[in-house]
Amino acid sequence: MSDTLLSFEPATGNELWRGAASDVDREVAIARGAWPAWASKAVAFRSEALRRFADRVKAEGEVLADLIARETGKPLWEARTEVESVANKVDISIKAYAERTPNRRIEGAMGLRNAVRHKPHGTLAVLGPYNFPAHLPNGHIVPALLAGNSVVFKPSEKTPAVGAKLVELFHSAGVPEEVLRLVIGGPDAGKALAGHDGLDGLLFTGSARTGVALSRQFADKPGKILALEMGGNNPIVVWDTADIATAAILVVQSAFLSAGQRCSNARRLIVKESMAEPLLEAVKTLSNRLIVDHPHADPAPYMGPVIDNEAADHLTESFLILMSNGGQVIRHMSRPVAGRPFLTPGIIDVTAMPERPDVEHFGPLLQVVRVESFEAAIAEANNTSFGLSASLIGGTPQLYDQFWANARAGVINWNRPTNGASSAAPFGGIGLSGNHRPSAFYAADYCAYPVASAESDAMRASIGVGLRDPEGSQLVTKKYL
Repeated sequence: MSDTLLSFEPATGNELWRGAASDVDREVAIARGAWPAWASKAVAFRSEALRRFADRVKAEGEVLADLIARETGKPLWEARTEVESVANKVDISIKAYAERTPNRRIEGAMGLRNAVRHKPHGTLAVLGPYNFPAHLPNGHIVPALLAGNSVVFKPSEKTPAVGAKLVELFHSAGVPEEVLRLVIGGPDAGKALAGHDGLDGLLFTGSARTGVALSRQFADKPGKILALEMGGNNPIVVWDTADIATAAILVVQSAFLSAGQRCSNARRLIVKESMAEPLLEAVKTLSNRLIVDHPHADPAPYMGPVIDNEAADHLTESFLILMSNGGQVIRHMSRPVAGRPFLTPGIIDVTAMPERPDVEHFGPLLQVVRVESFEAAIAEANNTSFGLSASLIGGTPQLYDQFWANARAGVINWNRPTNGASSAAPFGGIGLSGNHRPSAFYAADYCAYPVASAESDAMRASIGVGLRDPEGSQLVTKKYL
């Protein structure tokens, strides 16, 4: 394991940040030692500390947005929206905690009470992704801290600078340094953290391959909580609409926002055969207009680069594989800047391909499938092992009801993009997209566990059957006539 981790700007290749690799054992031990005191604080105390964190995020919003833009390559305007989500997460989490994990008490006879309260798990690890290096780990960290857990956070090795800045903002707001620890390192550090015996659970956002490996690793550890969000091979279905222009905008937003690096991006466009040509022409025309440039460019770009050259190489290779296996190119994917990971949107018709790979192409690559019937569209939408998001564009309320009832996904939209989910709703999927522990508003569910209690101010007890007579050796019984 290297002693130093470096981070580079995707748009320029310039070094942005460097930091010393962490001692995982030390960080877990510190967080574990600090947990009891933090858990014993009132929820109101923890809430106020997190509200101060939100204030710190707002105060340093431009600094954080600039850092996100530089380290991920996403446009500055989009980085600013991520910062807003980070700040807004606190109030949403406080509301979710009150709604999802409330205290309940039922009064019974003779002063008996049945109570339900919630406890934190203990020390939780958070493994963050690079595409939303502040917002997505923050969506685990805030509810975990609010519930009374201590946290050990490892950001992606591709975006450590944002991770370090996020932790700095928590600490400057009064969250004790011992309660939230930062682990800097590469994949080996992530593996060491995930397998650490000092953890009570792991909250993960990332690839399906890593998520499956974590699921296997935790299979013999039922006492530890594991929450997985693993991306998707998401369908967007366009059906029976005369508004081709708006449908095309929704398709482009779904496929190419964040340079295709959202787990909820549309990967597959499923379209009714009779309207395929005008829709695809409109999608292609709009895609040709998208500005691909560095994060601070003027005019502002719609897309920046993908995270690094390795990712760009993989995506261009995937596009060529689809071409060589029967895909018909609608719009070529290209590398407009030599040596840098900028990609133009790639669109390819794979209807004639006998076998379509069920993988998540994490970038601006959209596959098109033409179908004749709505039943075939639903079947094609479900032709994946993933199940994160799905969207129907056009159609009638009756068709949407049919789509909603039969589409297998955790987020199902109508006349809206597949991406841009609300933090005030649950976010998660099924199959290879998650393990039935959705995040966002439902993150409170996996950050604390319910405890049922039967309580009485005074001791009352009796045994009315099965005792020997105190005067003899015979059992006390009732005679029935």
